[in-house]
Amino acid sequence: MRRHGRRFLLGALLLGLGAAAPSVAHGAEWGTIVPGTSATAAVRAQFGPATRTSAGKLDGYDTMQWVYEEAQAPVGMNRMTVEFGLLTASGYRPDIVRDFRLEPKFGVFTQQTIVMGWGNPSRVGREENVPIFYYEDGLLVYFDREGWIVERMVFTPRQPRRAQ
Repeated sequence: MRRHGRRFLLGALLLGLGAAAPSVAHGAEWGTIVPGTSATAAVRAQFGPATRTSAGKLDGYDTMQWVYEEAQAPVGMNRMTVEFGLLTASGYRPDIVRDFRLEPKFGVFTQQTIVMGWGNPSRVGREENVPIFYYEDGLLVYFDREGWIVERMVFTPRQPRRAQ
């Protein structure tokens, strides 16, 4: 019981630091990183140098990936991966966060803490037999096969509303 209490407390603390209140449901934000807005300098200022970096191409544009692992990952996370390079209405911005992924330590986030922090999802689905919560504000949450423990969270810019 004590272990679960500590996990819940850590999850609640992370939610309190990184998410808006459920009534606001800004899924695209976590801490100070906001996809589509934050730049490389802000990420470096908040988290320091990445454990490893790599360059790539996406649709002909140069991109960057920064990976923070182990001691360099945010508290409660095994890994954080930040992807840079976003095509905006004003042109391509190689220094802007396109998306980022959090891989929490086991039990830090559960389905309950996700709903408490971000509200009910816009849609629920499955990918490769794994339950997924989709938030139009720009959050995808991938659970374990049982649908309880969060294995990965992907933050993106706000997604357009899907036609019904």
